[in-house]
Amino acid sequence: MLQIIVSLCHYWKTFRPRGRAVLNRTLEVRFEQYGEVVAAALSHADRKQPAHWYLKGLLLPGGRKSVEPMAARVHPQNVRSAHQSMHHLVADADWSDQALLAAVAAQVLPTLSRKSAACHWIVDDTGFSKKGVHSVGVARQYCGRLGKTDNCQVAVSLSIANEHGSLPVGYRLYLPEQWAQDTVRRKKAGVPDQVVFQTKTALAMDQIDSALATGIAAGVVLADAAYGTETHWRDQLSERGLLYMVGVRSNTKVWWGSHQPAPMPPASPKGGRPRTRPMRDSAHAPISVHEVAQSLPARTYRQVSWRQGSDATLSSRFAAVRVRAAHNCQAHDEQWLLIEWPPGESEPRHYWFSTLPKQTPVKTLVATAQGRWRIERDYQELKSELGLHHYEGRNWRGFHHHASLCIAAYGFLMRERLRSKKNSVAFKMPAVSKSVRPRGSGPNATSPSQLDCHAGLRTG
Repeated sequence: MLQIIVSLCHYWKTFRPRGRAVLNRTLEVRFEQYGEVVAAALSHADRKQPAHWYLKGLLLPGGRKSVEPMAARVHPQNVRSAHQSMHHLVADADWSDQALLAAVAAQVLPTLSRKSAACHWIVDDTGFSKKGVHSVGVARQYCGRLGKTDNCQVAVSLSIANEHGSLPVGYRLYLPEQWAQDTVRRKKAGVPDQVVFQTKTALAMDQIDSALATGIAAGVVLADAAYGTETHWRDQLSERGLLYMVGVRSNTKVWWGSHQPAPMPPASPKGGRPRTRPMRDSAHAPISVHEVAQSLPARTYRQVSWRQGSDATLSSRFAAVRVRAAHNCQAHDEQWLLIEWPPGESEPRHYWFSTLPKQTPVKTLVATAQGRWRIERDYQELKSELGLHHYEGRNWRGFHHHASLCIAAYGFLMRERLRSKKNSVAFKMPAVSKSVRPRGSGPNATSPSQLDCHAGLRTG
């Protein structure tokens, strides 16, 4: 039986051996109970064992988190059998990813909200670079991880987060339009018939609607400029009663100061349909948020700190003014424009729109805008520690099943961290059978001779 090890960092040595054993058993029991909840969301009892193996395989130290090496780590006595059942679970079995993520959220979010009731809803996407063209959804598109356009898959997610932790509650592959319209490729990759082309903002809104429907406490929606620049998307958030703090691009137009829309002309005495939009003229034109930033006097900007980084307190220079977004020359409700212009830089770095209340202090606006750092940690750990990007299959079902199980494993780690911020959670590495060789290796290959005992997940 695999054992869960708790390294208690600075005060671990103060525990006697008997106390350590009790802690290990207690944590192992919690993992077993958590695994029962995960298995119950998979519909069939025969999926319990492979799901248990899969979660442990994701949590165990080891370089590769694809099915075969995980099978060798979790069940070295019969790798082939474990590999077959785990592969079937992730690539072929028909279970609901949404149901699994909901079960994980029910286990983790109550602990997260006890630390701080105020949570943000963070919308983002992540890319997986690919060399081939057959994996579902792969295309030449912008990859955030690489910071450029490349051959990749992109997934859109929604995470619930506060300063203590976070958890993804929605996750969907973005299917490019050329994929959505290609019936041959869809069939080969097993794309469900009901899946049609949707923009990333539409996928994000679907996830937000699902979170609202399940009763998750509403939070301020955070997103970068790829989402926040879209006026219709911001309007949809407001229609749902959600506050937001979203990035916008530097050329986004606003009404501000003396730059106001022309008054609506009076109704014609001859009758006819009245105008619904003001007339456009050079004297009544909106300006860009970049122009607003440059127009503000230097005294408007102030140095603001928002949290402690790994080496120093994070701070920059910010200004906040009230503006109205200008779309089709129409004025929307007044909201915040937050501008970051770091000292010594020739241009502003970031712009945000926010519907937080008018009396909100600038320091609170800044702290809210900077709350997106949590999603970066989510993806960093999901990829580097839990193997989110290690799935080797090409089909739609496997892509989502693997991601859902990775999020389930991440949820267990997050819950344990929230229980005690001094703890780090990892699994003890089991011995790997000498007969096990990685697929595709040469005839002289051998199994690992040493155990990677230092590769377990650790908290900061």
